[in-house]
Amino acid sequence: MFELVRLWRRGCSSVPSVPAKLLSSVPLRSSHSASAASPTTEEDERTRPKREWRTLPPFVPPVDAAAVGKELSGLRPPAVAESMTALKWVRRCCPDLPMSLVQKLFRLRQVRKRGESSELEPLSNADHPEQGRFKRVSAKECMILGEVIQLPVTLQKLTNERSGRFKYNDVEINFVRGLELYKDEAIIVVNKPPGMPAQGGVGIKYSVDELAVNCLKYEGSEPPRLVHRLDRDSSGVLVLGRTQSSTAVLHALFREKTSGALSNDITGTQRAMQRKYLALVIGTPRQSRGLISASLAKKVLEDGKSERIIIANNRKSASSQHALTEYKMIGSSSQGFTWLELFPVTGRKHQLRVHCADILGTPIVGDDKYGRLENMKLEPIHLPQSVTKSEDIPKEKLPFGLNLNGGSISDKSPRLHLHCKQMVLPNVSMALQQLQSKDHDFSQVEKLTIVAPLPPHMQKSWEILNSLAGLASVEDA
Repeated sequence: MFELVRLWRRGCSSVPSVPAKLLSSVPLRSSHSASAASPTTEEDERTRPKREWRTLPPFVPPVDAAAVGKELSGLRPPAVAESMTALKWVRRCCPDLPMSLVQKLFRLRQVRKRGESSELEPLSNADHPEQGRFKRVSAKECMILGEVIQLPVTLQKLTNERSGRFKYNDVEINFVRGLELYKDEAIIVVNKPPGMPAQGGVGIKYSVDELAVNCLKYEGSEPPRLVHRLDRDSSGVLVLGRTQSSTAVLHALFREKTSGALSNDITGTQRAMQRKYLALVIGTPRQSRGLISASLAKKVLEDGKSERIIIANNRKSASSQHALTEYKMIGSSSQGFTWLELFPVTGRKHQLRVHCADILGTPIVGDDKYGRLENMKLEPIHLPQSVTKSEDIPKEKLPFGLNLNGGSISDKSPRLHLHCKQMVLPNVSMALQQLQSKDHDFSQVEKLTIVAPLPPHMQKSWEILNSLAGLASVEDA
């Protein structure tokens, strides 16, 4: 054993040692290489292109939408206007940027602001002396008149890529524009077809909000935005704002309508905005007209994924929302159907469908969610000869996967018979123009009355029942 150790030591000593000069040359070589590369790095630094920034418009306090909404609703506006944060201003100027991306930019301190105040801390950037007045800004900082925000210019390229992501042909664009009921500088109103979602989401290929961005922008600088929603299977009047200001004012109007109703001050709000729905229900309400007052709450079903709206037992529960609906019968038939006019005073999810089914006891035809049992018992009604003739007209194929054929009460599985037929709202474009004057008077703002024709399946159901029972024309309702 000792002999093996001795031989091993002798072998190690026989290996030539590494010269100290060579070892010392390693760090020297590294140092020499670094010093040689240093001028190149500085040269690259001088020739490297400057970072480009996207400059947003100087901050100007926007229209106080809450105050305008209250005034148009006949209420007193708030004394203090809501402040505008840097995050809100970026969102206002760049509506195409995802909210998550904007928030990330603020977290990474990639947003900067310039103002006339001498208190601004300049960014240390020797290559950009002309930009020394900019400073990094947080999302919650309030904007001051004249301040300018800059974003990395790469975001503009991202926005352009997103806006050009969807391309539609002339047939599809003309179809979407054919849905228009009204258009001015502030709003666009469309007649939403049944079966098309109002808002996009997971698993939704086509929706009104996405189609509006690509087909209804026209010459405007901003894409249209949804103001309210309609259920996917319902149809009728759907309002979109063409600018950030008009959208905010319309949001405030819808909000004031609900809050005013809940505070028992519905006189002004009813004058400012009214919606009228037409629904065909199964059965007949006990009273020909009335006001439904019932709170609603969400209930998660056993699968843990889907949910439905139910009548809340405890009105004071934090999870419940009070809902008000006016209704009026406009015709009934011996076949067990009744046409109702519904006027939602508040705007809750599935409010009309739940009130009809659970309060009046008359679920809407085609509503499998809140009137499944009653709809399963329905038998198709034999078509009168006058209605049968219209069936011979060939139906053209519609874009976006829409199929508006069938679905009346003559079919085994009818569609949902709920249609937003009419909306009365202030002329927001006129109101925004009046704001340019210090002595504006919103009482002189005219009202717009938008009427949407019935979808094919409801029109056909009306014609069937009208032929059988002699109902009045739906246009007179």
